[in-house]
Order: sequence, then C-alpha cells, then structure tokens
Amino acid sequence: MKQIHFICLLLLFASCKNTEKSVTKITAKNIVIDSTIVASSKIENFIAPYKEKLIGEMESVLTYTANDLTKENIGLQSTLGNLMADLCVDIANPMFKEKTNASIDFALFNSGGLRASIDAGNVTTENAFKLMPFDNELVVVELTSAKVVALIKYFIDKQSAHPLSENINLLIKDDCFDLKINGEKFNKNKTYNVLTSDYLQTGGDGMDFFKNPKKLTNLNYKVRDAVIGYFKKTDTLRVSIDNRVKIQ
Repeated sequence: MKQIHFICLLLLFASCKNTEKSVTKITAKNIVIDSTIVASSKIENFIAPYKEKLIGEMESVLTYTANDLTKENIGLQSTLGNLMADLCVDIANPMFKEKTNASIDFALFNSGGLRASIDAGNVTTENAFKLMPFDNELVVVELTSAKVVALIKYFIDKQSAHPLSENINLLIKDDCFDLKINGEKFNKNKTYNVLTSDYLQTGGDGMDFFKNPKKLTNLNYKVRDAVIGYFKKTDTLRVSIDNRVKIQ
C-alpha cells in the first residue's frame, strides 16, 4: 500500500512539472481592404448619428473672409501668418493677464505650423482644424533681451514668413535691424513676454531661444481653440500686409 501511495505522489509531481514552451512557427497573411469588402449595416447604422453630428459641426460657418488667406511670403509676412499671430495675442492676452497681472509683448510662431490656406468666402470649423490640426498649446515665455535678439536674428536669417504679431515694428537694412515693441524702442535692459506654442518653446523648428526662459506660463489652451474662438467672435476677417516688417 505504501508503494502504491509513493507511485501516486511521483505521478502527481511529474504531472505538475513546468515545461518550457517556445514558438516553432509563425504564419501570417495579408488581408486586402478594398471595395470587395461588404460594409456592416449594423455598424453603419450605429455610427450614422455621430457622423452626421460631426459633419454638421465641421461645416458650421464661423466667420467670413473677402480674400484668400495664404502663406505666400511677401517681405517676410503672409496674410495667414499675420492673422494667426494677431488672433493668438488677442485671445491669449486676457488669460495671461489673469494669471500674472502682466501683458504679452508680442508673438512668434512658425510658418510650417500653418497647414492649410483659407479660401475667400465663408470660414468653417473645418477650416480651423485644417489650418491647425495639432494639439499644441499656447505658452508665454519671459525672455531676456539677448534671447529676443537671437529671436529676431533667427527670423531674419530663415527668410520665412513666420507669424509675427503686429506688436512688432522691425526694420531690416542689410545686416542690421531696428526694432520697436509696442511702439517703444527695444530696450536691452528689459525682459519681454513672448507668446508661442509649447512645441516651439521646447526648441521645435530650431527655435532654441525659447528654451530655458526666465519664466514659463502655460495657458492650458490649445492654439486651435484660439483660432476657433477668434473666428466665432469676428464677423469678417480683415488681414493685410502691413509695416510690422519692413526691408530696405
């Protein structure tokens, strides 16, 4: 009887022993997604109300523009860039004042961040999403005068119509420049509050002068939401190439 009991224990331990498993073969096949695949009517009926709601929201008219707004570089300005920089200051400045009791001095963004032009006519929510499809947020950096100089030199050297707000009056002549901010001559003994995006603040597009500012204020507000908010409160977009940048 003891022998039978011992044999049973051996069989029990043997059956509980862990065995290593290894992959011996992997097979795969391509599934072509094309017109031969029949859509599921149940799924289509389920998503139809949401699809219609989304289409309705995207097609809703927010404002109007009499002229095409594009990134065409006209003396380091563009109609789309001027609009973008100015509207962001308009929307962000009250938020910044509430947080810090200070004002934004000017704004700089990158032309590459503007992803679509806006044709003349009604401007919709879809236009706003196409213009700014990213979830970048607005931030304000307090920059030393040396960093502002680096910013202006970057702007001039790149020869791109990076969105620069109307708070700036920049006169470029040969290798020199004259700068006014909010109508006052640039002061090397001051710091300046500059509005930009969180992507650029971390050095995106080579804008390293935004990194390590004296102070960083995140407004926790998406750039795209600023675009939509401005469009909603503005009956007609009026944009021009002005004197914020002059080249002699």
